[in-house]
Amino acid sequence: MKWTPPNGCAFIWELVLLAFLFIVPIGCGSRVAHTGPSITFSVVPAAEEGGPDKLVTIAGNVSGARPGQQIVLFARSGAWWVQPLANQPFTPIQADSKWQNSTHLGTEYAALLVEPGYRPPARVDALPGEGGAVVAVKTVAGAKSEQAAPKPLQFSGYEWQVRSVASDRGGRSNNYDPANAWTDTNGFLHLRIAQNSGQWTCAEVRLTRSLGYGSYVFVVRDAANLEPAAVLSLYTWDDLNAGQNHREMDVELTRWGDPDNKNAQYVVQPYYVPANVARFMAPQGVLTHSIQWGPGRVAFKTVRGKVTGGGSGVVAEHVFTSEVPSPGGESVHLTLYIFGNAKNPFQSDVEVVIEKFEFLP
Repeated sequence: MKWTPPNGCAFIWELVLLAFLFIVPIGCGSRVAHTGPSITFSVVPAAEEGGPDKLVTIAGNVSGARPGQQIVLFARSGAWWVQPLANQPFTPIQADSKWQNSTHLGTEYAALLVEPGYRPPARVDALPGEGGAVVAVKTVAGAKSEQAAPKPLQFSGYEWQVRSVASDRGGRSNNYDPANAWTDTNGFLHLRIAQNSGQWTCAEVRLTRSLGYGSYVFVVRDAANLEPAAVLSLYTWDDLNAGQNHREMDVELTRWGDPDNKNAQYVVQPYYVPANVARFMAPQGVLTHSIQWGPGRVAFKTVRGKVTGGGSGVVAEHVFTSEVPSPGGESVHLTLYIFGNAKNPFQSDVEVVIEKFEFLP
């Protein structure tokens, strides 16, 4: 039996049905209208507490991005660190909505879609939330890896990380082979430039901790007769912060590609300021180089022999009181590499021995 509404109710019932039909599509449309841009990852690096010497690829896609917006990447290693570098924090979005860049390793990774003009922090304990210039945030756990992390190198009672990725230090792309850095039975550190599959490969080790103000001492076996294009650099460097010229201070043994140049120098950065460079001639034999770093002052000295105190047999010394950085995230790097703009191209394998490193606060 069909039910018929009482007289006077039919019109009202029709209105209710019509209202229902209009409300449903409006409600669905409102949900679609509030869907904003989203980020996905297509390449996720391994979950690993990485250091500044290893870079890997990270990639993904963005939907709904507007022109001018970019990606900012972070990797979590204790805190969140902007990637790949503090002074290179932006990853462009390609025409096909894909993005790709390099990152240092971390246990987690994050990608932020940001508006033009956004200034990302170099380091944060908690990621920025969505709102304002931050349009979207996506995090992902690092991928599980069955490959064990490389063991650090032990030298002079300290732990050092061996470089394995290329760098453009010296005005050329230098490749680094971990096999070019090792310690012998005496505990001496060997750094080598050698050919590998027809390519020159260099060597670098980095101290895994920051030491700050104090005296840095390096005992180096004969490095006076390196090829003109070879560079032995004993220096401080802040990988994650470009401020104060990466807190770089150098003892460098090199002729910068010209055999007529002096073979050594002390530097506080930037090097292109003439007052920031003091060149000298380093003689043959074992030399001890020291960097005495304090507030607003850094004193360099080179003496003959294995000397960690005293001042006998002084070869060169210089004090800088301008452009001297304050401590931060710097660490000691010991690097043997090839200078790129050399008049005399690099010719043959070379090896340098650093017998000792010592730090006195």
